[in-house]
Amino acid sequence: MRILLVEDDPMIGEQLLDLLRAEGYAVDWVRDGEMADTALQGQNYDLVLLDLGLPRLDGMAVLKALRARKQRMPVLIATARDALEQRVMGLDAGADDYVLKPFELDELLARIRALLRRAQGRAEPVYEHMGVTINPATHEATVNGQPVNLSAREWAVLEPLIARPGLVLSRQQLEEKLYGWKDEISSNAVEVYVHGLRKKLGAALIQNVRGLGYMVPKQ
Repeated sequence: MRILLVEDDPMIGEQLLDLLRAEGYAVDWVRDGEMADTALQGQNYDLVLLDLGLPRLDGMAVLKALRARKQRMPVLIATARDALEQRVMGLDAGADDYVLKPFELDELLARIRALLRRAQGRAEPVYEHMGVTINPATHEATVNGQPVNLSAREWAVLEPLIARPGLVLSRQQLEEKLYGWKDEISSNAVEVYVHGLRKKLGAALIQNVRGLGYMVPKQ
């Protein structure tokens, strides 16, 4: 999953960047509202983590412009603006959830997972498909009840596929789930991770769709 982190405070930004990457998310970090607006016009994200008190363009303006373009990715506002009126304005402008600084990191991650589930049209916190179970909260995976260890990159390829069985994702779309702007992209990375997942989870779980990409078949 790919997240746009919009945070102008360097200490908070570095902490969140490390936290999100450790959870297996691909993260792009921008530090002002104009850069955020530009990034959102050029890249599809699974979620936006948005501060409001930004230089050059306020976070509320970024949010309103995003929704005016009919972009539907979930937006989680993380800000020190704790007035009720500010929270109501943000939610009415199109934010999906709100967390106040300083926040607990575990709560932030839980809110992110909940928003990603909602965006995928799911309520249940665990994926179960073709004998494979994965839990995004704990990063535990099993095959027919037996635990399997997945790397962060294998997880990043598997989760968007198993979340929507029958949906074909191209190699480029999967690369976007794996890498942020500053990451070096290997030319055959997706193929390598798919191969590893098939060895661990079964050859039938992830199928090639010739000329299009990969999918987890519907049961």
